[in-house]
Amino acid sequence: MKRILITGSAGFIGFHLAMHLKKRGDFCIGLDNFNNYYDPKLKRTRADLLKKEGIEIIEEDIQDREQIKTLLETHKITHVVHLAAQAGVLRSLTHPDDYVSSNLQGFVSVIEACRFFPKIKFIYASSSSVYGLNEKTPFNVEDKTDRPTNLYGATKKANELIAHAYHHIYGLAVTGLRYFTVYGPWGRPDMAFYRFTKQIQEGKPIQVFNNGQMKRDFTYIDDIVLGTIAAIDLGADYEIFNLGNNRPIELLYLIQLLEEALGKKAIKEMLPMQPGEVTETFADIEKSQKHLKYQPSISIEEGIPLFLNWFKQYNS
Repeated sequence: MKRILITGSAGFIGFHLAMHLKKRGDFCIGLDNFNNYYDPKLKRTRADLLKKEGIEIIEEDIQDREQIKTLLETHKITHVVHLAAQAGVLRSLTHPDDYVSSNLQGFVSVIEACRFFPKIKFIYASSSSVYGLNEKTPFNVEDKTDRPTNLYGATKKANELIAHAYHHIYGLAVTGLRYFTVYGPWGRPDMAFYRFTKQIQEGKPIQVFNNGQMKRDFTYIDDIVLGTIAAIDLGADYEIFNLGNNRPIELLYLIQLLEEALGKKAIKEMLPMQPGEVTETFADIEKSQKHLKYQPSISIEEGIPLFLNWFKQYNS
């Protein structure tokens, strides 16, 4: 049985990961500061469901390094899955300090705590945003990632560099997971799936940037969780993996699918490209398939009804 600490456990991915790990028999404990980047009520509801499954959530900031060290020692933690971070590309344009505080200082706080426990495996969330201005697709983990388009992506690239330094100096086992546009039940309200669904239902305009000429490698949450668990089980000395669907979807096709599922046409406000965005994300998952036996199985056509079923229940 693995003993796993999940930071950001009341977040979207952290919630699902904790549920899956608990169900298979691992010990899980969570850490979350329940910040107000989006409505904390959603995080509290996720946390309540985790508590019902016997998963304790400690309400604390990841910058409290001594608290993290205490948790690692007290609960004899074998694996840390570091998911806590300030998310969102747009917010990084207006609130850069939040990203420095959480994604840089917070990341160092957690990995620095881990180095005092050399047997711990450290698995952390990176992002497809590290690929930035890369034009070659699909994005391969061996591609250069030195041209980020926004501060969020830059902090995630910095996380990878910091993790490599800790592995090199202290021998810490580190695995980075580059997540590609995750969606599904209990998803974040600031993400396109949630926003578009809510706005279409309410008859409000949805903002379609770059006149819809964008593609995203939307990846269903269960596929992401299975890939993350495979990385936990692999316990690699040092690796970086892409976790995506390997099937980019045009933004206008996503909107069409939502319209069909909701039985209502979207009011589209066509806009130019946003600062900090990219036109396409596309994961090369060959390495993940080889080492993690990762095989995303849920298509966008299958995933949308699963998301909408939850959305309607949660917002009823």
